[in-house]
Amino acid sequence: MTMSESSKPATTSIAFSTAEDVFIRDRSLCKELIGQVTFTEMLFFGILGRMPSPAERQVVDACLVTLMEHGLTPSALTTRLIYGSAPESMGAAVGAGLAGVGSLFVGTMDGCGALLRRIVEASAPYAETSDQIAREFRESKRALPGFGHPQHKPDDPRAIRLIEVCREQGLAGAHVDAVLALSSAVDRVFGKHITINVTGAIAALLADCGVPYEILRGFAVIARAAGLVAHIHEEQHSPTMRAIWQAAEMGVCYESKPSVPPSDSGSRR
Repeated sequence: MTMSESSKPATTSIAFSTAEDVFIRDRSLCKELIGQVTFTEMLFFGILGRMPSPAERQVVDACLVTLMEHGLTPSALTTRLIYGSAPESMGAAVGAGLAGVGSLFVGTMDGCGALLRRIVEASAPYAETSDQIAREFRESKRALPGFGHPQHKPDDPRAIRLIEVCREQGLAGAHVDAVLALSSAVDRVFGKHITINVTGAIAALLADCGVPYEILRGFAVIARAAGLVAHIHEEQHSPTMRAIWQAAEMGVCYESKPSVPPSDSGSRR
C-alpha cells in the first residue's frame, strides 16, 4: 500500500445529515422521501442505490410479505424466550431471533442463489448444469438449498404464488428459468418430486430484480424482524415463555451418565 492509498479517507455513499435535513444517496429525506415512497421502495433504494420499477416493487414486496411470518419457528421461539427473560430489551429479543435466519431456516435463499448463479453463468445449457448440480447433491447426500419442505407437499403454495406474481409483473427472467430447470433436474435425478420451496422461489425472484446474490439473505432478515416484533407484542399480552420452558423440561428427559474417571496421564511417585 502506498502512502497516498493509506492516507485516503474512508467514504460512504449511503447517507449524511445536516442541521436542516438528512440526505440518503443524495436524496432529501424530508423533501423527497418521507411521504413520497413506500418502505419497500426505500429499502430497495437504500440497499441498491436505485428506486425499483413499479414491477420490481410489487415482486420485492411480495417476497417480504411471504417471509415475515411462519408461526412458532426456532427464530420466533428464541425471541419469545429472550423477551420473557429480559423484557426490558426488545432489541436483544429480536436480535436473538434474527440470529436463527441461517442456512437451515429462513435464510437458505443465498445457498440457492449460488446454485442459480452457477446455472445462469455457465456456458452449458441450463438443463445440463442443473442435471450436474442435482447429481452432485444426490451423491453427497446433502440437502439441496431451496428445495423440499416437511409440511408443504407435494408443492409449496407460497413458491407457486410468488412465481405467478413475478410472471404477472413481467419480471420472470433468467433466474426463474434456472430454478425451474433445476427443479426438473432434481425430480429426474432423485426419481421423485421435490418441491421448490419458498426460499428457492425468492432467490430466483430477487435475483431477477437485480438483487446481488451476496445480499439475498438480508431481505429475509428485514422481513422476519417485523414478524418477530409481532411475536413480542403477543408475548406482552399473552405470554408463552413459561409454557415453552415447561414443554422443553417435559419433552427432554434427563439421562444419567457414569462419571468419567480422571486421566491417569499425570506423573507418578
